[in-house]
Amino acid sequence: VSTSHLQLAAFALGTVGWILCTVSMGIVEWRVWHVDNTTIISSGIAWVGIWKVCFISYLHVSPGYREQFCHKFSGYDSFIPHEIYAAQGLLFIAMLMGLLGLAATIFALRNVYMGITHKTLIAPFFLVGGFFYIFAGLCVLIPVSWNFYSITHNQSIAFPPSYYMPSSPAAQEAGAAIPVGIVAVILLLLSGTFSLSYRFPMTANTITK
Repeated sequence: VSTSHLQLAAFALGTVGWILCTVSMGIVEWRVWHVDNTTIISSGIAWVGIWKVCFISYLHVSPGYREQFCHKFSGYDSFIPHEIYAAQGLLFIAMLMGLLGLAATIFALRNVYMGITHKTLIAPFFLVGGFFYIFAGLCVLIPVSWNFYSITHNQSIAFPPSYYMPSSPAAQEAGAAIPVGIVAVILLLLSGTFSLSYRFPMTANTITK
């Protein structure tokens, strides 16, 4: 048990990182677009996520009330930029890899705290869990970095007319999903590093099957 404190920390960090990875998938605020035409987008702000685009409009509702309109992306939409397609796939892979990393770490920690001293039931699972964490972190890092690059260069998206969205914003900035994704990357990479640092204690009484 005394040799697995870092791996216990890795499990805690990996759990939080996996949760934040999952949260970033569902947050629509990946890109915050500021638009000049407020005829439809009444607030002048639209949120572009990896699954849909949303904005606030005062049309078709009673005075003093507002309504949020969202248009979901389809897998057949050709206007969606490559970085959004990449984010959809890579974040889903990251979620699965993080879950597998947690499962491997839980199994190894279970054996540690139950006093099972078989090397083949502890060390390999910590190592496997570490690789899963690091792979998950890289899968989050790529779409977060790619989308942040598109934001800083104010890249446009050719939305169809039915979306009521301009093809180019007056300005855009990173939404909440970007910092959430960055924190998830840091935690997953740290948890992977901690898991990979495990060294099985070699003593006279150790069973090394």
